[in-house]
Amino acid sequence: MTNTFRLFPHPILSIILFLTWLMLNNTASSGHLILGAFLALFIPWFTQRFWPEKVCLGKWRTIFQFSLIVGYDIIISNIFVARLIIGKNSSLKPRFLEIPLDIEHPLGISILASTISLTPGTVSADLNLNRDILIVHALHVDNIEDEIASIKERYEKPLMEIFKIC
Repeated sequence: MTNTFRLFPHPILSIILFLTWLMLNNTASSGHLILGAFLALFIPWFTQRFWPEKVCLGKWRTIFQFSLIVGYDIIISNIFVARLIIGKNSSLKPRFLEIPLDIEHPLGISILASTISLTPGTVSADLNLNRDILIVHALHVDNIEDEIASIKERYEKPLMEIFKIC
């Protein structure tokens, strides 16, 4: 294990923590810079034993594209859900979806479930014990197979490219 890895076991997490700290405090004063750096260094260091394996991120372009897709889907879903709520409740077609998972990385599965829950109108409800089927509740589904295919193509496929087990 290199000295850099020991000091920064999860460098991307450290960067995210540091930037999040500064954004939440809405300041770049010297005190917040020092405290943010301290937290960004020690939180990953103290929690490294809870990470089952090292996370290797794949294609940065895919990460950027995935972020844009999720952002777009959140905006469009907000509009769609608002229309559904304003309309008749009898027109809703709520469904539970069983999404077979191809992604195996635990962090990838977690981000997939979180992404689905972030998108208005859907929520991740359960993951089976084998971690190969994700149960999702959707507020309105016309075609179950199309909805599952959309989730797998828009979210799971890019996440499989992004997360690799080293």
